Amino acid sequence: MSIAFTFPGQGSQSVGMGKELADAYSQAREVFEEVDTALGEPLSKIMWEGPAETLTLTANAQPALMAVSLATMRVLEAKGLDLKASVAFVAGHSLGEYSALAAAGSLSISDAARLLRIRGSSMQQAVPVGEGAMAALLGLDFEAAKAVAQEAAQGEVCQAANDNAPGQVVVSGHKAAVERAVEIAKGKGARRAVLLPVSAPFHCTLMAPAADVMADALSNVDIKTPAVPLVANVLASAISDPGEIRRRLIEQVTGTVRWRESVEYLASQGVDTFCEIGTGKVLTGMVKRIAKEAEGIAVNTGADIDALMERISG
Repeated sequence: MSIAFTFPGQGSQSVGMGKELADAYSQAREVFEEVDTALGEPLSKIMWEGPAETLTLTANAQPALMAVSLATMRVLEAKGLDLKASVAFVAGHSLGEYSALAAAGSLSISDAARLLRIRGSSMQQAVPVGEGAMAALLGLDFEAAKAVAQEAAQGEVCQAANDNAPGQVVVSGHKAAVERAVEIAKGKGARRAVLLPVSAPFHCTLMAPAADVMADALSNVDIKTPAVPLVANVLASAISDPGEIRRRLIEQVTGTVRWRESVEYLASQGVDTFCEIGTGKVLTGMVKRIAKEAEGIAVNTGADIDALMERISG
């Protein structure tokens, strides 16, 4: 068995996430306290009590999802997990890349929380509300979706932002261009093409102001060599050099999340078990569509943690 730990991105958040772990394990509580302290506010209260609209704000959702992933990691470690001995790679979807790096000891939890707060705020502020949009094009492969985005751009920005799984590509850019992409995609045989309820057009060149902010923020943070290699979103291959990690995190703000290729790369390296650490099962669902021979496991609860540790030690 060869294991990769994967970490979810925005959209997996829900009110109450992490509460069960915090109630049951002091190691989880300590993570939420560390994140609250790093941000100078009780994010955990919003996570557990809502309202959902406040949790969903990009500047809250990003550090909150990381906090749940790292709380899960700390409980796994308390039960005997040795990441380097048991896991071959880490990878995360968009903001999940920061969770993956914190899990592998490359970033501290406090630095990851602060970086994600800055990342969320700067991505939100990069484009005035209403000027950008994202849409899911379902049933088109990546090359076809890219061609749709190019045709729709017409002098505006429209890019393939997320290559999530076969036939599941998200485009991002100016609202009018993304709306054109939805109509073009329907004419090119997309099964469905729908605008997404997001607050900004992530992972396209309109995010350049946010990339500049992140370049500055990341220059002030200590990045260590991760305990196991990170499969970077923008490369869909493994890296460990701290300088390259920093560069790729900056590129990731405007670049495509190459998730389908990342999972294919991991499978090509012999990974047969993908463990989604944190909350939700979005990535686990994608694994089944990308690497059919591999197994996807969502590790969300105390019972999930125990089952994974039994599997690793057994």
